[in-house]
Amino acid sequence: MKLNKRLLTLFIILSNIGFSPYSNAFEYSEEMQICLLGQIAKDKPNVSIKTIKDKCTLVVGDNTEDYSRELSKIELRIARERATQSNPSVITPHKRSYFLPVTYIDQPNEAPFREFPVDGTLDNFEAKFQISFKAPIFTNIFNESDIIHMGFTIQSYWQMYNSDLSSPFRETNYQPEIFYSMIEDKEFEGWHNRIISFGFEHQSNGHTQLLSRSWNRLYAQFVFEKDDWVVVFKPWYRLPEKDKVEPNQADGDDNPDIHKYMGYFELTTVYQWKSQTLSTLFRNNLQSDNKGAIQIDWSFPMGKRFKGYVQYFNGYGESLIDYDQHIQRLGIGILLTDFF
Repeated sequence: MKLNKRLLTLFIILSNIGFSPYSNAFEYSEEMQICLLGQIAKDKPNVSIKTIKDKCTLVVGDNTEDYSRELSKIELRIARERATQSNPSVITPHKRSYFLPVTYIDQPNEAPFREFPVDGTLDNFEAKFQISFKAPIFTNIFNESDIIHMGFTIQSYWQMYNSDLSSPFRETNYQPEIFYSMIEDKEFEGWHNRIISFGFEHQSNGHTQLLSRSWNRLYAQFVFEKDDWVVVFKPWYRLPEKDKVEPNQADGDDNPDIHKYMGYFELTTVYQWKSQTLSTLFRNNLQSDNKGAIQIDWSFPMGKRFKGYVQYFNGYGESLIDYDQHIQRLGIGILLTDFF
């Protein structure tokens, strides 16, 4: 029996008994759910669902706390995703999804809009949100732990409080991608390389001609984990495009110098303390003038479903329209899906 089929079977069991929104009898405790997800990710493919349930019944009754520690945070996320990835009613999170109704930007970038004069200026206060999801295309390609995903991320900047300009969406970036991932567990000095991915992504702001910004990348991504720490290293290669003869030309490179500001990699570190998560994202162009960026994120409990979220950004490339402008932004809001 294939791993993904077993996960789907387990998901149906959990949905009918414990996870269903229409069920009032939560027969499976949270400890039991964690045990089931973890055990199905670890056992051999020919182990039956009944055997897994029986094993977890003994474990939870005996020493649930010790067992739950066996699953790392990344392993648990992988197990949860695989348990629901074939369900058409479930959208699998990819990157963080959030809504920041209040953000303050130190110097709004008016330059791109000077060709289109209007009565009014950009506000320092605006909203920012991001929605990101993925869906499996192919599974079990070379083994039972690899998968090809299609992903899509939307990040938008909304002049929500700017009534003089009719509260426009100042910028929206669209990022479709396709990537191959394999689950690993190679260890070095206590660090586990949990996931290795290779992919292609396109990023565009959807505008035409003078306001158009876009680029294409090939990337690799390596996810490492140790205790409460996760480190993600993502280097990339920008696919070259031909130069434009004139600025209004439809085809050609919209931003030939974007690599000077976006750099050649992202390095993300994540630390979880109890129910709080602190992370940093770092980009650099590895050149003497040292364009790059740093982003600091803090999430904390806020009710049962969502988390509070604080985000600070300092540097270049926060959005495509501002890729060559130094930006400082501080925002607060709600986190829909976190790293773990």
